[in-house]
Amino acid sequence: MDYEIARWIASISAVVAASVVAARLAPRITGWGFVIFTVSSLLWVTIGALEGEHALAFQNVVLTAINLYGVWRWLLRDA
Repeated sequence: MDYEIARWIASISAVVAASVVAARLAPRITGWGFVIFTVSSLLWVTIGALEGEHALAFQNVVLTAINLYGVWRWLLRDA
């Protein structure tokens, strides 16, 4: 099966998330950047697992954990 559309969504969402986090516009906006990063990394985990790209899947499992920490730090910790 071809996952090209999912790859593009994951790539574009990572670029958007990186831009939002790098801009540090406001704490809640930065937190939403980490939410977008989490969606992107979960897509990459799925793609990696389905296509047998184990290194890609592993990397994004770790990035998902880091991104969830970002969500907690910027959105949930002081909510």
